[in-house]
Amino acid sequence: MHQSFIKSNKFNYPFIIILFALFFVACKNNNENNDSSTINTITPSIPALSYQIVAVYPHDTASFTEGLEFHNGFLYESTGDPDYAGRSKLSKTNVNTGKDVQKIILAPAFFGEGITMLNGKIYQLTYKEQKCFVYDANTFKKLNEFSYEGEGWGMTNDGHNLIMDNGHNELIYRDPETFKIVKTLPITGVPKDYAGHEVYINELEYVDGNIFANLYTMDFDQIVKIDPNSGKVIGTLNLNGLLERYAPPAETAKRDVLNGIAFDSSNHTFYITGKYWPKLFAIRIQ
Repeated sequence: MHQSFIKSNKFNYPFIIILFALFFVACKNNNENNDSSTINTITPSIPALSYQIVAVYPHDTASFTEGLEFHNGFLYESTGDPDYAGRSKLSKTNVNTGKDVQKIILAPAFFGEGITMLNGKIYQLTYKEQKCFVYDANTFKKLNEFSYEGEGWGMTNDGHNLIMDNGHNELIYRDPETFKIVKTLPITGVPKDYAGHEVYINELEYVDGNIFANLYTMDFDQIVKIDPNSGKVIGTLNLNGLLERYAPPAETAKRDVLNGIAFDSSNHTFYITGKYWPKLFAIRIQ
C-alpha cells in the first residue's frame, strides 16, 4: 500500500510535506489546549466531560468514604472500616469545617457502604453483610433493616425507587418500602483500565435524569455519567491529579481511591472526595 501511494504521487512531494507539517502543528496545538479535566485516555469514543472547581474544603482523613449525600446545607457520609474495628459510621458533617455534628457508629461486624436519602429516611448499605439499615434522617434513629443477596456498594434514588450497585456493573432498582427488586439494568461502556482489566461502578448520585458513578479499581480517579434508561455510559470525567494539586504529599500519603459524589441542586454543585482524602471539592460539571 505504501509503495503504490508513493508511485501514484511521485510528483506531489511538496504537497505531502505541507500536509504533514499542517498535521504536526494541529496535533501540537491540540495537546497544548487540552486540560487534564477533559482528556479521556481510556474511552475516546465516549464524550469527555469538563469541570470547574468552586471551592475546596477539609475532609476527615480517617474517613474511608463509601457514600455521600448533600441535604439542607450539610453533607451526610457513610464510611467503611477495612479492619472491622468499629469505625464504620453514618455522619452529618459541616461542609466548611469537615467536622461531624451528628453521627452513629455501626457495630464492628458491619462495613458501611453507599447511602441515599428518600422521604425523610436515610438508607445505608453494608458491604458483605447483606443488610440495608434505614434511619430517620433527622434523628438517625434506626427505623428498619432489610436483607438482600450479594454485596452492597453504591446507592442513590430517582425520587421513586432506590438504586444500588453490587460490583457487577449493573443498577438494581428496589422498592423503598419493601426493598424488593423492581428491575435490574446492565451498564455498558464502562471503561477498562490501562492494563485492560475490568472496572466497576461504585458510589452513585442521581442528577437531572442521569446517574454519576465513581469507578473502582481504576488506574486514575474518574467518574462516569450513565443514562439510566439505556444503561449506557454517556460521559467520562477525568479527575486524576486533582487532590495532589491541592494537598501536599504528607497529607496524601495514605489516600485511597476517589469515592463520594453528592449534589446540591440549589446551585448545581457537586461535592466529591475519596477514601482517606484530606480534601472535599465543590465542582461544577459541564
